[in-house]
Amino acid sequence: MKASVKYLAIYHHRNKYPIKIMCQFFDVSRSGYYDYVHRLSKLERDNPLAIMIKECEEHSRKTYGYRRVQAWLKREKSLHFNAKTILRVMNKYSLLSEIRRRRKYRKMGEQLHKYDNLLNRDFVANKPNQKWVTDISYIHTGQGVLYLSMIRDLYDNSIIAYETGTEQSINLVLNTIKAAKEKEVVTAELQLHSDQGFQYTSQGYSNLTKEYGITPSMSRRGNCYDNAMAENFFSILKTECIYRNKPKTFDHARKLIDDYIYFYNYERIQFKTKLTPLEKRRQFA
Repeated sequence: MKASVKYLAIYHHRNKYPIKIMCQFFDVSRSGYYDYVHRLSKLERDNPLAIMIKECEEHSRKTYGYRRVQAWLKREKSLHFNAKTILRVMNKYSLLSEIRRRRKYRKMGEQLHKYDNLLNRDFVANKPNQKWVTDISYIHTGQGVLYLSMIRDLYDNSIIAYETGTEQSINLVLNTIKAAKEKEVVTAELQLHSDQGFQYTSQGYSNLTKEYGITPSMSRRGNCYDNAMAENFFSILKTECIYRNKPKTFDHARKLIDDYIYFYNYERIQFKTKLTPLEKRRQFA
């Protein structure tokens, strides 16, 4: 019989029989038993925190790392725990979220229009609708590839507009911009940053941005870091939603995307602000 089993038996009968007698009976040392009790009490002390972390993970769809868990506990439970303590408990109880995968940069088509890199990796905006980033990503399903086009506002990181389609077309991008324009107030200072994909160098893109008074900005050739904030959202979406659900059909993928973007905008806490994107947006308004 393992010593830990003997210690557990002694612990369960500690109020019935003397510890010394039971240690002699099981042929274990009292110092070993008390070390076991100390470790057991430490496990029990961690249990309430683990339960709250599990609650947080259910709320966040098991997407939060330990720093966001720390922010959630402070916000929802008015409790402050050291980040290292939270990480230790998450490790112990297998509560860690998944590691994100990086998306590879791809470039297609011939350039018709090229724009200066006005954004220049300055990903900070002082107010809404000042700096937008946009991109297209590939969502793999059992039916084939679904393309997702989105626009993200760098003020609060919210997703302003998005469209899906089974073809990587110019219209997919144009419809995303139209949806954003219908939803938000576009001013002359608005920059819309993209990579050098053929949709963004097209005549249609040039015409529509001029019509709306939007100033295009474009990444340098082959440099995905210039549009890192667009890449970042797709990484989050795929890791926290797509990879974990493996959509079988286009409709399933669309439903997952709709549901996740609502969660992302309205419920998912941003680490830096401790607010959801739309909470920060409402504060400005």
